[in-house]
This record gives sequence, C-alpha cells and structure tokens, in this order.
Amino acid sequence: MDQIMECIPNFSEGRDLEKVEKIAGAFRAKERVKLLDYSTDKDHNRCVITAVGEPEALRDAVIEAVGTATALIDMTRHDGQHPRMGATDVVPFVPVRGCTLDDADRIAKETAAAIAERFGVPVFLYEKSATAPHRENLANIRKGQFEGMMEKMKDPMWRPDFGPDTIHPTAGVTAVGARMPLVAFNINLNTSDLRIADEIAHHIRYINGGFRFVKSMGVLLEDRNIAQVSINMTDYTKTSLYRVFETVKMEAQRWGVNVIGSEIIGLTPMAALVDCAEYYLRIENFRQDQILETRL
Repeated sequence: MDQIMECIPNFSEGRDLEKVEKIAGAFRAKERVKLLDYSTDKDHNRCVITAVGEPEALRDAVIEAVGTATALIDMTRHDGQHPRMGATDVVPFVPVRGCTLDDADRIAKETAAAIAERFGVPVFLYEKSATAPHRENLANIRKGQFEGMMEKMKDPMWRPDFGPDTIHPTAGVTAVGARMPLVAFNINLNTSDLRIADEIAHHIRYINGGFRFVKSMGVLLEDRNIAQVSINMTDYTKTSLYRVFETVKMEAQRWGVNVIGSEIIGLTPMAALVDCAEYYLRIENFRQDQILETRL
C-alpha cells in the first residue's frame, strides 16, 4: 500500500462478543485493509478496533462497521463506566504513511456524510476536522452522553454537522474526525475508592491545569474492585507516558494509595514505549536505529 491510514473506531459494546465479532468482521478479508487489533472491556462496555489501509478502502470498511453497530447496539439498554453517546461513539482517522492530516480530514468528512445519509445517525466533526472551536474537544461534544444528547441538540450550538437534528433512537450520535496518533494509557490503583482516581485525573488533565496533552477520568473496574485513572495521551512526543505515570504515583501517595499496574489499550507507537525505556533504564545516547526491528 502506497498510502496507509489508521482508524480506531470505538463501539459501545464490550460484553456481547458475538456482536463484537460481527462489527470487527467489516475489516476482515477486505482488499487494501488490515484488521490489526480489537479489544473489549466489560466495565467500560466498549470495544476499540484498530485497522489500517488505503484511505478509500479503509473508509468503506468503517462505514460498513458503523452500519453493523447501528443495527446491533441499542443505546437505550447500554450501561458502562466509559462516557458514550452512540453505538459507534467515535471514529478517528490518523495518517500513518504517504498521507497527511488533510487527507485524513477528507476521509473523515466523507465517512461522516455517509454515516448520516445511510443510517440516519447524526454526526459531529471533532479534533482537526471540527467546524468550530467548541467542537474540537470530544469531551465537549460527548457531555450529557446518550441520555442528555436529545435535549442538548436543541441548542443551535449543538446541531450536528451531518444528519438529522436529533439523535438516532437506538444508535445515538457519532463523532468523526482526523487527529494525530493517540495513546490510550490506563493506570490502576490498589483502592476501590473512585473518588481518589477522580481526584488524580482532575490534577493531571489539561482542562484543569494539568499536562497539555492529557485527557483523563476516574473509572471503577468492578470485576477487579479497583479504581483506574483512564488517560488519553493526545501527543506522546510532547507529554511523555513516564512523566504522567510518575505524577500519578506521586498524587496517589497523598491518599496512601499505590499504583499496581498500567495498560495500553489498542496499539501504540513504538517510540512512546522506547521513550519510557530510556527514562527508567537511564540509557545514555540511545538512538531509534539501535532497535533491531527498526533496523530490519
């Protein structure tokens, strides 16, 4: 493939694996498209799919997946720890090779228009595709979630960019946009007190005066009975994972709580983890081309 674009659609289903398989099936056995990864979380009740491909072929596969999710997921019966507003909650397109952010923006808008026209789902454009500054941040669009979106969309400021002016009755609302690579990075605490995770998330996220490229929230993992600081690192080259990890450890100590682990959701750029290895191992004068796989 001369051009490679990535898409990481998030679907509001993490418990019914049969439905997840049907949605993921849209990316299988497609020319110029490759399904790289998909993961589910019962507490979040969410599935994250990672696929790459040539831009137009990837666009078509995403539209098919959204159609499947629209048919299978009923948001009136959905519950989970993660904020959500639609069966297909968010669809980010990311340039990888041979294409630009402008290319990703074009594909995002073509996808958004098709979702609205074919499935009757209203779509907001966000991040680099946003049509107004107040729509750039996904959290602003998603505020109110599925249950509050019908009332929210009565405000002219929150009319969708594509599709009807009210929610789809079972599939809700979707956000589509172009952005740079993001690392979904979660940190687990040895406490079941959600308030502690919420407080730590409040201190590290940009909107509250924390790190510029961090979005975060507290989540309770009910199956493990532990609290989690769930983080989106929107530019790991400017805010490193290890810096955020160490800050969470420090903040947790204020409550006598320890970090017991972390996780990466979906795929991540290798450089984000190499950066952490350099820091923790105190490697001097390290170069990316010293990595065997990179040299190959």
